[in-house]
Amino acid sequence: MMMWIITPARGQVNNNDTPATSQAAVSDTVPDVDADRMVIPPAVSGVSYPVLPTSQERSNYLRAGLAFMTAYTDDASVGSSGEPLSDVSYSVAPFVSMDQTTTREHLVLTYAPGYTFYQRLSNLSMADQNANIRFAYRLSPHVTFSASDIFQKTSNVFNQPYLDTTGTVNTGPALPNFSVISPVADQLNNIGNVGLAYQFALNDMVGASGTFTNLHYPNLSQVPGLFDSSAQSGLAFEAHRLSSRQYLGIAYQYQRLIAYPTLGATETQTHAPLLFYTVYPAKQVTLSFFGGPQYSETVQPSPYLPLKKWTPAGGASLNWQAHVTSFALSYTHVISSSAGLIGAVKLDNASASFNQQLRRTLSASVSGTYAQNDLVGHFSPSLGILNGHSIMGTASLQQQFGQNVTVRLGYTRLREDYSGLSLFAFAPNTNREFISFTYNFNRALGR
Repeated sequence: MMMWIITPARGQVNNNDTPATSQAAVSDTVPDVDADRMVIPPAVSGVSYPVLPTSQERSNYLRAGLAFMTAYTDDASVGSSGEPLSDVSYSVAPFVSMDQTTTREHLVLTYAPGYTFYQRLSNLSMADQNANIRFAYRLSPHVTFSASDIFQKTSNVFNQPYLDTTGTVNTGPALPNFSVISPVADQLNNIGNVGLAYQFALNDMVGASGTFTNLHYPNLSQVPGLFDSSAQSGLAFEAHRLSSRQYLGIAYQYQRLIAYPTLGATETQTHAPLLFYTVYPAKQVTLSFFGGPQYSETVQPSPYLPLKKWTPAGGASLNWQAHVTSFALSYTHVISSSAGLIGAVKLDNASASFNQQLRRTLSASVSGTYAQNDLVGHFSPSLGILNGHSIMGTASLQQQFGQNVTVRLGYTRLREDYSGLSLFAFAPNTNREFISFTYNFNRALGR
C-alpha cells in the first residue's frame, strides 16, 4: 500500500550520488507544504520513512551506471554434514533510474539487471533482475492516484550494490513480511499496490488501497522448511485534521494470507478496525500511532478445524529528518504473511535506521531490524517448534569521489533462531563484510 500527496518539484538537492533507493520518500508530505491540502498520515499511507538526511536527497534526475560489489560471507551454504561453508561473492550490475516530479505527478523508475557469482560455490551463481516503478498523479486538486510495483529475482538478498541498503522503516499495519531470510537461495518476490485518496473537505480525507505480495522459491531444496506464500490486503480510511499538525482517523484493513507447504495450502483471513493518530511536533519530526482489535480465521488441511481468534494489533513510529542527520524508528504488532514459514504469523517487528553526513562527501549509516514470528494455526508436534526470531544489523561508510564514483564499505550480521528449521539449525549466524564501487552518470531533469 502506497499513497502520496504530490508537491511541486524541488530540483536537485545536492551532488551526493547516493544509489537509487527502492522506497518512497515522505519528506514532501509535511503539513507546512500547503495550508489547505491535507497529507496522508503515515499509519495509512504505506510509505516507508526516508532514511537519508535532506542534504542527500535528490529528485528530478536521470542516472545510469555500473555497480560492482564483492563480499565475504561465513555462511554462504551448508556442507554435507551440516557445517557452514564460507565464500566470496562478486556482483556486477548496470542500472538506470529516473525520478521526476512535476506539480501534478511523481514518477520513479529503476531497472537493474545483474549477475552474482561465487569463488568456490559456483552452483549458487545466478543472474539477478530488479525493477521498481512508482507513480502518483493528482487527478484534481484534492484527488490523488498512486501505483507501484517492486520485483526482484535474485540468489542473494544482500548483493544489491545498485540499491541503497541503509535500511527501511515502515510506518503502518500493511507490513510486507520478508523477515525470515535465506541469504543465499534462488527467490522471486513482488510487491504491487494501488491507492486513491480524496480530500472532500478542508479538514477531512478518505482513501483506499490494495496491496499484493508474492514470495516464490524456485528450488525448495535450497530452503528446507520454507515455502512459497502470497498475500492480498485492502485498506480504507477516513482522516480528520484536528489542527495544522495533528491528524486523527479510523481505518479498516482486510488481509488474505496464503502459504503453500507440501502438505496443503494454509489460508488466514483477517479483519481489523483501527484508530490512528499522527502529530508533527516540528517540520522535521513525525510521530504516529495506530491500534485496534484484529480478527483472524485460519483454515488448514484436514484434520484441523478452522481456528478463529481475536488479537490486538498496533504500532508506533517516529521519524526525524534534518539537514545532515536522519533517524527513524518503528514497532508493529500485527498478524502478517508467513515470510516463507508454513502459515501466517503473529508478527512483532521493530526497525531503526540512523544516517549521518560526516562531511560533504562522506556519510555513515547504521540500521537494524528485529522480527518475532509466531504461527497462528495448529501444527503437528512432529514438525518441531517453527516459531522464531530474526535479528539483523548493518553498519556502513560511504565516500564519494568526484561526481561519478561512490565507494561503500560495510558489515552485516544476521542471526535467525528457528529451532524447527534445519536451514538455520547448524548455522544460525551470518557475518558478511562487503565493499561496493558505483560509477554513474547523472543528468538533471527540468520541471
